[in-house]
Amino acid sequence: MKRSFASLGEAKRIKPAAFGVLLDHPEAVEWWERGRLRTAAKEEAPEPLKVLTALMHTYRRRFRPTDDILPARPETVDDSSTWISLIESNQTAEMTCWLARGGRFVNRQPGTNTLAVVEDLEALVSFMRERASKSRHTLRAYASEMRRLVTWCRDRQLGPLSDLTRADLLQYQGYLSQAHATADKAGNPTIKRPASATVSRAMATVASLYDYWHETGYLTANLAAKLATGSQKRTGYSPQRFLPPALVAACDTWALAMVEQNDDITLLRRRAIWALYRFSGVRLAELAWSQETGLPRIEAEAPDLWTLHVHGKGDKLRAIPLPTACVQQVRAYRVARGLPAEPGATENLPLIHGFKGGSLQESGLFDEVKSLFCEVAKQIEHQDPVQAALLRVASPHWLRHTYAKSLVVDHKVPLPAAQMLLGHASVETTAAYAKTDLSQLREFVEQSFAGGFR
Repeated sequence: MKRSFASLGEAKRIKPAAFGVLLDHPEAVEWWERGRLRTAAKEEAPEPLKVLTALMHTYRRRFRPTDDILPARPETVDDSSTWISLIESNQTAEMTCWLARGGRFVNRQPGTNTLAVVEDLEALVSFMRERASKSRHTLRAYASEMRRLVTWCRDRQLGPLSDLTRADLLQYQGYLSQAHATADKAGNPTIKRPASATVSRAMATVASLYDYWHETGYLTANLAAKLATGSQKRTGYSPQRFLPPALVAACDTWALAMVEQNDDITLLRRRAIWALYRFSGVRLAELAWSQETGLPRIEAEAPDLWTLHVHGKGDKLRAIPLPTACVQQVRAYRVARGLPAEPGATENLPLIHGFKGGSLQESGLFDEVKSLFCEVAKQIEHQDPVQAALLRVASPHWLRHTYAKSLVVDHKVPLPAAQMLLGHASVETTAAYAKTDLSQLREFVEQSFAGGFR
């Protein structure tokens, strides 16, 4: 209860049954039975095996036996299955079986194959462990791209991955570039064409896999050599997805007005989320609380001097000073949660709580910002339908671009300082925001050559 909820009052409101049991018993047990969450003292609750058996029977159509699918495997499969489940959690057994093969390009000479394996399963696990495990964001992105590649191969009865030819990979690249039929939230059919950056990122991941396999001697040839030529260099990077100042102001106005009209914890939480993304420029995942790291968290040096600490991309820690406008909104949200107005030095609670306990994670944070965008879009649609449409396609990451542009272009913050606030690995990425506005470059040129001919 202490780890999941900010206060006993909040625990009692969200988990009244468990809270009531714990008043008279040292332990309470929750379990699902026929679609309902049951609660009882530990001595009165059924055995875990009985609960699991009942669940398996109730949802028997979702489960399939795997004894006749999985081949005999070494003891290392348990570890491999954990990694493979990141790629396809629902069909790990089938994925394991599909990958437990070696293609025509596998190097079967032990003297030069430093991975000492002859099938894609263990080779892919080694790749994920060495190249993707340093950051949870990278791991999630790599797993997503591997899932997409494997799904494409299985749909066309190709594979394993070490059996693909360069022609197959070029065909996959063409597939990624094609427009695909999809449906919007209302179920209406639509055509979606992938962004060039998406295709480049996907092919860069594929190229990284085959580069690693060739460098370690697992493959006799690098099938994807120079295949990811479409990837953008940071020197050519130029962000384009910003929210205009008028739209940002409209969102600010809506957030303030809604809370004044209805001082509800849901709206206070949404306003706090908006303020944190708006005034700190963090990535979406950086506001998702992790119990392992205890981040993100806020450190209060003085009543209005707050610093947001986050666990960023590349496993880097970052400290971001919060302006007073953001501090006020987060403080109001904390008070509504039953927390002290100022965060304590030893506080270890989710920055944004979930109404069912625990913390609000990435999908919930995304939905909160999108809900605010949609509400403001409805409000301004009759006056400016173009700007309303822009809000509907915007995402929380647009606020990061807007924050960066405000630092670099509008307020001319020195690039090293802006780089530190944004958590960019290269200052070239930070400098790219200056390209979005020629007025600053023009001013620099005018100041540099103000003397003219002499």
